[in-house]
Amino acid sequence: QVQPVESGGGLVQAGGSLRLSCAAPESIFNINAVGWYRQAPGKQRELVATLQRNGFTNYADSVKGRFAISRDNAKNMVYLQMNSLKPEDAAVYYCNIVEPRSSSWSWGRGTQVTVSS
Repeated sequence: QVQPVESGGGLVQAGGSLRLSCAAPESIFNINAVGWYRQAPGKQRELVATLQRNGFTNYADSVKGRFAISRDNAKNMVYLQMNSLKPEDAAVYYCNIVEPRSSSWSWGRGTQVTVSS
């Protein structure tokens, strides 16, 4: 299976910051859009940040202004800078291809983010 490897999660106090990293299992240079998803206990997985090949970004309203997605095509890495973290941001975070969906990777293990109030 082709899976990414996410890292960088941890325990942080509310208002703190974390930077998540995603090592893609293949070249991301020609991928139209990559993104970060999260899944909290008892909730469905949701897309929180998308980065298109042309540099256009899109964020869920809940994280807009606090999170920033970036990519390093040369290293096949995708990042998520998370600032001003809130307890409701606590979840397991995953990265994956957003477009084209037909090329999506198998889901990795994700990285756990815990935010204490």
